[in-house]
Formats: sequence, C-alpha cells, structure tokens
Amino acid sequence: METKTVVEKADKTLFEGDSGGLYAWSKSKMPLLSDLKVGAGKLLLHPFGFALPHYGDSNKICFVLEGTITVGLVTPNSPEEKVLLIKKGDAVPVSMGVVSWWFNGGDSDAVILLLGCSSKSLVPGQFTYFFGVGPLGLLAGFQSDFVGKTFGLDQKESDNIVNSQQGALLVQLDQGIKFPAPSDHTKGKLYANVEDPSDAAVVVKGGGYINYLTEKQVPMLSEIGLSAKFLKLEGNAMSAPDYVADGSVAICYIAKGSGRVKVVGSEGKPALDSKVEEGDLFIVPQFFATSGIADDCGVELFAVITSSKPVLRQLAGNTSLWNALSPVVLQAALNVTPETEQLFKSKNSESIIIVPPST
Repeated sequence: METKTVVEKADKTLFEGDSGGLYAWSKSKMPLLSDLKVGAGKLLLHPFGFALPHYGDSNKICFVLEGTITVGLVTPNSPEEKVLLIKKGDAVPVSMGVVSWWFNGGDSDAVILLLGCSSKSLVPGQFTYFFGVGPLGLLAGFQSDFVGKTFGLDQKESDNIVNSQQGALLVQLDQGIKFPAPSDHTKGKLYANVEDPSDAAVVVKGGGYINYLTEKQVPMLSEIGLSAKFLKLEGNAMSAPDYVADGSVAICYIAKGSGRVKVVGSEGKPALDSKVEEGDLFIVPQFFATSGIADDCGVELFAVITSSKPVLRQLAGNTSLWNALSPVVLQAALNVTPETEQLFKSKNSESIIIVPPST
C-alpha cells in the first residue's frame, strides 16, 4: 500500500497567553503521527513564563530552538529534584511519568521543540500532559476533601493548597524571582548539545556537518528508546540518500533555513517531494530512504529517531550496497555494461554522506 507523508507546521494551539504557548501537530493534518505512534509539539515561554510541574504519557526529546531555560526534573518516587540550565542547541530526554517544570528567566523568548514516541499514549499521535496544580491539575481533581485527608490539612488549609493557583499550564511570574541554581554534573548525563560542530560525527568542508545523540552520549536514552540527529547543510549542499535499517521512524523538523526533501519508499516514486522551510515537520516511515538539498541560505534539521542506537545505512559511497556488491551482481542488477558498472562503482569508492555544492 502506498504511504504518503506530508510537510506541515504546528497547527493546533493547546494554550496561549501572556506567559507563552503550547502547540502541537495534529493527527488530522498528519495521519502518520497516529499511524506510526509518534508525536510532536512546541513550547513557547516568554520572559518569566513558567510551565507548571507536570508529567506526560510519552517518551520524548526536548530540543531548545531559541533562548535559555531552566528545567526541573523529578523521577518517580525520587526525593531529589535535578535542575538544568539549557540553551539553544541543547537536547534533553524526558521519560514518560517524569515530572518536569520549565522556566524562562531570561529577557527573550525561549522555544522548545518536543518530539517523541506515542506508542503508550492515551491517544496515539498525541502527547497528553498531567499537571499537578492549577484548575486542570491533579490536586483540583481530587478536591479539598481528599487533599485535606491525605496531607492532614483542615478545610481552610486544603482549600488554599487546591485553589490558590488559578493559572492553567503556563503562568507568568514576577520579575526578579530566583529559581534554583543548576545541579552539578548534569551535562552528558541528562542533556547534551547537538549543534556544536566541534563534536560533529561527520564534517565536510563547504558542505556541512552532522551530530548524533545516542545512548553513547546520554546513557538514559537507552531507557526511553530514542536518539536524535542534527544536520546542518551549507547553501546548495546535499545530504546523500540514507535510511534506518532497524525499522525506526524519524520525525524531522526544519530548525532554520530552507531546501527540498525527497522521501522514497517501496513504490519506485517519492512518497514526499517538497520544499521545506523553518517550522516545517515531516515524518520518514520505517525503512524509507531520504535525501535533501539546501537552498542558497542553507538548512538545519533536527530529527528524533525511535531507537536509542539506530542502524543507519548509506545509499551512496564506500559503505553503500553499490560498493559492496560484486561487479557481476551490480552489472546484472543495473542491467548495464561492464564499463558503466565500473564507472558507477568508482563513484562510490569514497565516503558520500554530505555532498558540497558544485563548484
């Protein structure tokens, strides 16, 4: 059956106010979200915006697109809060059931991209959040009688705990408030930067670079079964065709710039052939191959893959099947002369992952 993928910007507003907004890509516009059990969202926090403590029903990687933000993480039944100070280019894995809060103590907006797996979500293709406080929170749901009996509070005290926070999801705090300082030794354990070219796994002069975030860099990714990739292409450079050989799905977001993307499946034609620009999201189904070419301005892509150690396979270069096949097999498969087979194989004798623009 033919699979069609699409390119979309976030189309669903879950919350919007003075403190910021919470947005999502809907499965009505992108059916593959629910079909492939993945999800995508975006959090905007204005200065002194605060996302109230909550937990979610999905494993995800949160990628900072803009700004600097303070994050608190509390794992189930842990008495300890881990505090991170993260900036543009940092990626933070957040497991389902882990309580987190997000605070923008800076003087400019902070934007966080949320990509992950929704296989255990209440609604496949959608992230659902459970807030502890506020009119939509768990305390409000249990009401003053249960809260009072649980914590040994009288009626007035219980009403105060349950009803004082009237903001839902995101609230605006007073300027000058001081949040906790970052915990020690968290980088490399709880988060990592994926934009830094000095850490790149692949660098091609004049072409761009690729960074990978796997369980090797952040071990906790093995617990949530996700990894990430950051690709930067210079103007008119190309990412050579590749695919993930272990059946993982890739959720891809254009963080900056623009270009053209092709995604190809088993039908002998593109499942996607589209212009892409900043803010666009597209999904690469399992085993589908993909390639892209940047416009003059270049392009930056962030992708989350539904495996903590994905098996990536190139469709060009010295690690491709074209180079591995014996001459007679390649000649027969392509139905070409020995001379054409030799020419094609010679073009795959070196690494081809990023192709610089033609000179």
